[in-house]
Amino acid sequence: MYRSEPLPLSIWIVNPFDDIPGEGLPPLRYWSLARVLAGRGHDVTWWTAAWSHRRKAPRATPLHTRDDEGFAVRLVAVRPYRKNISLGRLASHRDFGRTFERLANESIASGQLERPDVILASMPPLEGPEAAARLAKRLDANLVVDVMDVWPETFERLLPGPKWLRKALYPLLFGRMAARRRTLLEAADAVSSSAHGYLAAMPDATAGDKPRHVCHLGAWLAEFPEPPRMIDEVPNTDAAAAPANQPASAAPPLACVYSGTLESGQDLDTLLAAARLLSAQGVAATLHVAGTGRLESSLRTAAETIRGSCSVRVHGLLDRAAYVRLVSECDVGLVLVKPESLVAVPYKVCDYTAAGLALVNSLPGELEQFVSDYRAGMPYTAGSGDSLARAIALLAGDRHRLLEMRQGSRKLAESEFDREKTYPRFADWLEGISRGSQG
Repeated sequence: MYRSEPLPLSIWIVNPFDDIPGEGLPPLRYWSLARVLAGRGHDVTWWTAAWSHRRKAPRATPLHTRDDEGFAVRLVAVRPYRKNISLGRLASHRDFGRTFERLANESIASGQLERPDVILASMPPLEGPEAAARLAKRLDANLVVDVMDVWPETFERLLPGPKWLRKALYPLLFGRMAARRRTLLEAADAVSSSAHGYLAAMPDATAGDKPRHVCHLGAWLAEFPEPPRMIDEVPNTDAAAAPANQPASAAPPLACVYSGTLESGQDLDTLLAAARLLSAQGVAATLHVAGTGRLESSLRTAAETIRGSCSVRVHGLLDRAAYVRLVSECDVGLVLVKPESLVAVPYKVCDYTAAGLALVNSLPGELEQFVSDYRAGMPYTAGSGDSLARAIALLAGDRHRLLEMRQGSRKLAESEFDREKTYPRFADWLEGISRGSQG
């Protein structure tokens, strides 16, 4: 439906996952969007879960959010869960959809809330946007589904057995979810996404002529200093930065960083294999790992066994200030994500490029094209320690090329991932949906 609505609009955001005000900066996707929309005078309500997905801890209603941020946060009671892949998480998502729909109906009936003009609901999970679709139909609101992952296809990689068996089992186990997604997207008035790759991988997301928009997860560029520049084709590096026992002409060890979850979908065994190869080759590099997950303990144990010119340092989960400082002190950002995870452009990439880190990337498709177009880094083959080691060794030995890639990486961030630009455009598009725009 495309009705002409006077501004300001009543806009609901339905997302149970992102950090809310009070849970740490910087604002991520939905906080950033809510802030922009509220700043334009719209009445914005963010419905989220009372259980923090990231911290695996209960949430309390943030105080003074309406005064400080201009929008409201409403918590939906759900059961807790400890593992991202678990029956408990699926049950929690069911709680979210059912309770959100009930609370929304009660709030409208009692006059506590006005009927929304636009409901933007993130997918996954399915339960939240399905409830949003029923509400949008009943309340005569425009429904926008915001696609954040290729789901449920991503579950196929978790099934046991060889590839042919997983292909056979997938439709039996997840066919119902795929059908629900198709129905949901057919009901949507418009579809947005955090990556072109997600829309390209889902024919039901691009069917018909309904409006579509891509707003990448993005980064706050002001958080990070710009990378070193080239002066007269000579790297602008400070000789004083070299250790006292190292000649000024010698480059310091190449500093690489991987940030993110330490789970099976990440190419962490390949990182360790590459570190051993680099040490055997005498390549001076430090591979930093920032994040936590089920593999953190085993990664720490393995890192302690690596000796020689290359070392692996596992920092665990850092607070934001320490994380920004670490990333800013590095040269290379490692995108160690297995392609079968179906991730397109993860948060870490946006931060890496904001800091101007050369990217060493395993992901095909959209991110691979970005890296090529902006000359922002180089690929490696996931699962191949030799391939990753070769990429790191090349950048360690060619600092001129490294700095050129770092400049390209920052340009990528400025063009594609700058939240100061991309989220206002997202807000423009949402306003257009309600005004009846087809673009």
